[in-house]
Amino acid sequence: MAEGGAGDDTVDEASPSSDPRPAESPAPLSPPHPALAAALAFGLFVTLGALTQLLNPAFGVWFTEAFLFLGLAWIMLRRSGYRPAAYVGLTPFLGPAALFGFLLGVANFFAVVVPVQFLAQRVAPAWLRELFDASRLFEGQTPVELALLLGGVSVAAPLCEEFFFRGLFQRSLTPPAPASPWRALIITSVVFSAFHLDPVGFLARAELGLLFGWLFLRTGSLWPGIAAHAANNIVSSVLFLVATHSGLAKDGATDDVTDWRAVLGLALVGWTGLLGLRAASRHFPAVWGRGTMPDEEAVRATKPVPLFALQLLPWVVAATLSLVTLGLVDGRGVSLSVYDVQHPVEPLGKDADPALQAERKALRQLRDAVRKGEVPMEAYEEERLRQSEKDGPGKGKPRR
Repeated sequence: MAEGGAGDDTVDEASPSSDPRPAESPAPLSPPHPALAAALAFGLFVTLGALTQLLNPAFGVWFTEAFLFLGLAWIMLRRSGYRPAAYVGLTPFLGPAALFGFLLGVANFFAVVVPVQFLAQRVAPAWLRELFDASRLFEGQTPVELALLLGGVSVAAPLCEEFFFRGLFQRSLTPPAPASPWRALIITSVVFSAFHLDPVGFLARAELGLLFGWLFLRTGSLWPGIAAHAANNIVSSVLFLVATHSGLAKDGATDDVTDWRAVLGLALVGWTGLLGLRAASRHFPAVWGRGTMPDEEAVRATKPVPLFALQLLPWVVAATLSLVTLGLVDGRGVSLSVYDVQHPVEPLGKDADPALQAERKALRQLRDAVRKGEVPMEAYEEERLRQSEKDGPGKGKPRR
C-alpha cells in the first residue's frame, strides 16, 4: 500500500493537470482577405501576365496560371496559417465527384454556354466581337506551341483558376453556416468572368462561375469544379479546332454559318444530359462527395509559418528560370513579338480587300521563316514597318 501511494504521488507530479503553467494555445488564424487577393491577382494579370502572353501565348498561359493564380493563392493561404491544398478542398481526391463534374461540364456547355454565347454574338457589334476574338490566340502557333496552349487551357487553367477563385476567393467570402453562401457565390462568379476581360463572353463565363462555385459548395471539394471547368474548355477547344480544320472558322466565318436551329438542337441535347445526370445523382450519392468543407481548424498548418521571404523565394526563382528558358529556347520569337508591339498593324476583317489579306498572309509567312532562322530578322522588320506605316491603327483607311 505504501509503495502504491508513493507511485500515485509520482504520477500526480508528472501529470499535465498538476502543471501550474497554462497550456499553450495555437495562434489564431487570419483568413486571407478576398479583396486584397483579387486586387493583387488582377494587377499581376494585366501586367506580368499580359506581358508573358504577348511574348509567347503558349508560354504565357502556363506562366499566368501557375505563378499568378496558383502561386499567389498558395502563398496567401500559407501565410495565413493554413495547409493550402486542404483549405481549398483539393485533398482528398474524389473520383466519382470529379467524373460527375466533368460530365456536368460537358452537358452545361451545350445546354447553357452555347445558346448564351450565340445570343451574345448576335447582340454585340462586329467591331466588339473582332476586338475580343479569343481564336486569335491560336493563330501562328507551331504544333508544339499549339499542344502546350491546349494543355494550358484544358489543364492549367481549370486547376489554377479554381484554386484561386473558388478555393481562396469564394471560400474566404463565404460566411459560416447557417448564413447563406449565395452572396459569396454570385460575387465570385462576377469577378471570375470579369478577369477574362471579354464583354461578349461575360454572361456565359458568369454562368460557368456559378456552376463551378455551386459544385464547390455542394461537394466540399475543388475537384468537381476543376473537372467541369476542364470539360468546358476541352469541348470548346475541340469544336474550334474542328471548325478551323474544316474551314468553317476561316476569317470568322462561323458567325455567318451558325444556324439557330443547330444551337437549339445542341441545347436540347445538353438539357437532356443535365436531366439524366440529375437522375443519376439520386442513385449514386457518392457523386456529391462529403458535402461540406472542412472546418478551418482542421486545415490549420501543422508546422510554423515560415518567413514571407522564404515562402516567396521558390516561386520567384521558378518564374525567373522559366522566363530565362523562354529566352534561350525562343529568343527570335520573343524579339519578333516585341517588334510587333512597337509596329502594330490594323487587324483585317473578314470582308477586307483580298489584296490586303494576301499581303498580310505573306507577312505572317515571312515571320514564320524568320523565327525558324531561314530569313534574316531585318527582312521582316522592313516589311512589318512598311505595312505598319501604311495600314497601322489610326491611318484612316477602311479595313472592312
